Amino acid sequence: MTVSSPRRVIFSADDFGMSVEVNEAIEEAHRNGLLSTASLMVAAPAFEDALRRAKRLPNLRLGLHLVVIEGDSLLHLPIITDQKGWFGSNQLQLGLQYFFSPTTRAALKKEIHAQFEQFARTGLQLDHANAHKHMHLHPTIGQMMIQTGRTYGLRAIRTPMEPADPLGETPSLGDQALEQWTRVLRHQIRRTGMKTNDSCFGLRWSGHMTPERIHRLIPQLPPGISEIYFHPAKGQNSQMASLMPGYQPEQELATLTSPATRELLAAHNIQTTTWGAL
Repeated sequence: MTVSSPRRVIFSADDFGMSVEVNEAIEEAHRNGLLSTASLMVAAPAFEDALRRAKRLPNLRLGLHLVVIEGDSLLHLPIITDQKGWFGSNQLQLGLQYFFSPTTRAALKKEIHAQFEQFARTGLQLDHANAHKHMHLHPTIGQMMIQTGRTYGLRAIRTPMEPADPLGETPSLGDQALEQWTRVLRHQIRRTGMKTNDSCFGLRWSGHMTPERIHRLIPQLPPGISEIYFHPAKGQNSQMASLMPGYQPEQELATLTSPATRELLAAHNIQTTTWGAL
């Protein structure tokens, strides 16, 4: 008789520091809801505000949300950013540059080191790391993040492998391609003895992790460790509306603070956890 693994779930939020609206929602979701974990953008406009909130939330586990696409850099290196220090949005173009250009890779390595160093300066414990737009699936970025992170005490990394079945979806060619990329990332992570999750939810429904959807997902969570990540916010400023049109951040906050979400977890014997408890 095969005994299946217990089901455990990490509730996390990305983009901590992107805006005050995001920061407010993350604080509320932690104080009044299920959010245990957040990923910090150390060069983002509301970083200092996020830092002040983090220091009064000692139980909120914080990791680095590494930005190498569609966001602010720390070093403003012209070979990888524009004149304002902004990374571009063309994932294919950036991916090719990061892979094939030695000068680009050298600049990328400096920026990644700077972002880990900025996190270290906060004095906060580094709980985990992942990358904006999951750019750590790129083998060059994934390897640099792991190698640099090790020197800063990194112990856990998100693997963004989202199975289709629990969502009621049919696996697609895109799912097959994602599985291949995540195999490379898992190998990189496990080779260094770091921890990672078994499943991850938030890709298909990014920006639309509504109570209805998550309450439908919870009973279907697979065995092992799942991470469910959100983009909560108390509204969108103009930049957020431009970068994430159509997102429903208030609904994502409602999911995290809904008593029904907690009740469903208990009814299905699913435990909440954190990276540090794995």
